[in-house]
Order: sequence, then C-alpha cells, then structure tokens
Amino acid sequence: MRRRELVWGEVREPPSPYVAHQRVITRIATLLDAHVRQRDLGTVLVAPVDVILDAANALVVQPDVMFISRARTEIIRDFVWGAPDLVIEVASRGTTGFDRTRKLGWYRQFGVRECWLVDFVPHGVTVVSFHGLEGSRTVREDERILSEVLPEFEHAANALYE
Repeated sequence: MRRRELVWGEVREPPSPYVAHQRVITRIATLLDAHVRQRDLGTVLVAPVDVILDAANALVVQPDVMFISRARTEIIRDFVWGAPDLVIEVASRGTTGFDRTRKLGWYRQFGVRECWLVDFVPHGVTVVSFHGLEGSRTVREDERILSEVLPEFEHAANALYE
C-alpha cells in the first residue's frame, strides 16, 4: 500500500521509503509503545494511518509515528480525527523538506503538542515543542530525548537507530 496524503484537496504520493527508514520507524514505535503501554498513557500508531487535520479543507497527513494520549483517544475512530499529541517524522528521500516546512507548520497550526524530526546523518532527533517550552532542541548520540509530552521517556537519541 502506498502512502498518500491529501493536501488541500490534492493527492500527494511520497516515494516509498527505504528499508533503513522503516527499521528506524519500527524501533521508534516499539520503544514508544512499550513506554506508553507500561504506563497506560494512550495509543501509538504507525503510518499509513490518515490524520484528518482539517476535514473541511481536505488536509489529511500520515506521520511516520504518532502518539495520542488516553485523555484524547476519542479522536481515534476509522482514522485519527484531529491532531495527535506527538508526531514523529523520520527523514526520508523526497519528504524531508516537505516534512520540515509545510507539515511542521500544519502540526503547529492544528494543535499537535510536539514533533520529533529524526535524522540519519548525523544520527539525531530534533524535538519541536508547540506548547509549554515552545521551541526546538536537537539531541545526538547518547543524549536523552527530552519530551514534554512523554517526560518519563528515558531513551537516548542513538537508541532509535539500534
């Protein structure tokens, strides 16, 4: 199944990701899901899952990985109807520029609380906060990912690439 997004009514089909990209997504989803399940915090989902940010204007995206808090699980139905608490975008050929400009702007505009931008070279994670301590910070190698959405998440950036 090809990933598709609906951007203001126009279908966008990003290229298929490489295996390395999918391995990182799997690792992130595994770590997050274990953390979230152990603490009964909510739900972790992996693309392709439609996130309808603006139904009236046909804005539908598919973040690589997302977390929706237990308090907000009512937005999960056949699709995700509204902004997840956390979205994660892993750098990929053909999508990085789009993810870090337009999609990041939409995430901010439509109420995502936090976005992680994961890079391959060098290995690093930029955590972008849209609420609370608004701004971004990049961690690399053995530096711990500091998340306002998941403050007890105890993994370093390099754990996402193992």
